[in-house]
Formats: sequence, C-alpha cells, structure tokens
Amino acid sequence: MKAWFAMNNYRGVTVEIQKVEDFTWLNASYVPVLKQLQNAATQKFYFSGSGNRGTPIKFRNPKYLSMLNHLRFYIPEIYPELQKVVFLDDDIVVQKDLSELFTINLNGNVMGAVETCMETFHRFHKYLNHSHPLIRAHFDPDACGWAFGMNVLDLVEWRNKNVTGIYHYWQERNADHTLWKLGSLPPGLLAFYGLVEALDPKWHVLGLGYTTVDLATIKEGAVLHYNGNMKPWLKIGMEKYKSFWDNYVDYSHPLIQQCFMR
Repeated sequence: MKAWFAMNNYRGVTVEIQKVEDFTWLNASYVPVLKQLQNAATQKFYFSGSGNRGTPIKFRNPKYLSMLNHLRFYIPEIYPELQKVVFLDDDIVVQKDLSELFTINLNGNVMGAVETCMETFHRFHKYLNHSHPLIRAHFDPDACGWAFGMNVLDLVEWRNKNVTGIYHYWQERNADHTLWKLGSLPPGLLAFYGLVEALDPKWHVLGLGYTTVDLATIKEGAVLHYNGNMKPWLKIGMEKYKSFWDNYVDYSHPLIQQCFMR
C-alpha cells in the first residue's frame, strides 16, 4: 500500500499509512474481540465446521473477528490530537467534495450517519436479539438503523461520552453470541445509540453491491457505497454500477494489473 501512494500523485494530499501491528495497546487485555479470539469456545464457534449446527455458516465467518473490522471503534485513540474526522470504508467512491461535512452541526451527537430505516429489515430488531432481556431493556426494536461507510465523527464528544467503553461493555456481554450474531454494525448500533445525527441521504448512497439503486440518486450522491457481496472489482459485480467505480481506476497501472482486477 505504501508503494501505491508513493507512486501516485494526490494533488498535495498527505496520506499516512499505519499498520495494526504498530498499535501495541491493541491487545487482548484491552480489546474484547482479541480476548474472545483466545477463548476456546469462540474459536470453535468461528473456526470449527462441527461447531454450533444451529447457527448459519454466514454468522460463523471469522472475518467478523478481524481487527480491521473493529478498528473504527478506536479512532479517537489512533488519532488523539484530532477533533473531527470523516470515516470512509474501502468499498466506496467519492465523487463530490466532502469538505462541507466538517461544518455540519451534529447537535452534540457523536456521529453523523445516513439512516437506513426506509425498510423494516434495517431496524434494530433485525440486527439484535430482542428476546434477550438485556437488549429488550435498553433498546427500541423499531429504532432506525444507520450505515457505516461514510460517517462524520466528533471525536471530542466521543471521548466525553466514552463510546469506546460502551462498545467494550456490549462486546463483553456478547461473549456467548446471544445478543447478536454478525459483524461490527450491531455493536456499533449499541455503542452509538442515541448519539447519531441523521445526514441527508445524498451524502452516502448505499446498496451498489447488492440491490437496485436509482441512477439519478447515484449521480446526485457524494459517496457511493458498494456494500454487499457484489463488489465492482469482482466478476460478480453488478454491471450497471461498475462504470462509477471504473471512472477512478487506471487499469493500465502495473500494480492494478498485478491484482487481476479486470
């Protein structure tokens, strides 16, 4: 990755590349996900084909325990001097200026995010186990979900409200996988509950990796998110959306050709 940015010009933008291994404080004594990885029951749940036969295989994918999926919950510690950041996932296209996001008033909230509750399957009850008394007591099952991928983060409010500590609390409660099964979004919904400011949907257009999205909406969108399995660099990518990705990829670049991305 360092070679890529060293070989390409980004109009004077400073790019800093960091490795997870450089953060020695990210260890099992501090990070619940890493502690759980050392647990025999967790290893069996995620890595054994003879594990919990009642749990669908997609819920036992080890990628959901990768620290790369959970680093977002440690941004204030990774960048202790910063006050506000815009978080971007790696499967997005930025096609408009995002500088306005830094001036948006979050009204005391920690995160600005685009909500996804236009359909009922994006409400809390679809991500969390509301039959569990701990979830039922603290969270509205019809609360609106939101998306990671393009988020405005007020790191001052994050630190003041100890969001990382809240995230740790819920991860520790879920050591037996009874509160939720899949991914880093459910603990995010819990950690940021009541701390999210809804953004205009034009800032973050979702679904280009799994569903139909109106072309007018795509053209108006600031950030296009290929969330889902059909990534634009894969053969299974949705053809009608690949051009929006290809516009920003130089397929003649030797490093791109080595990746067999086309």
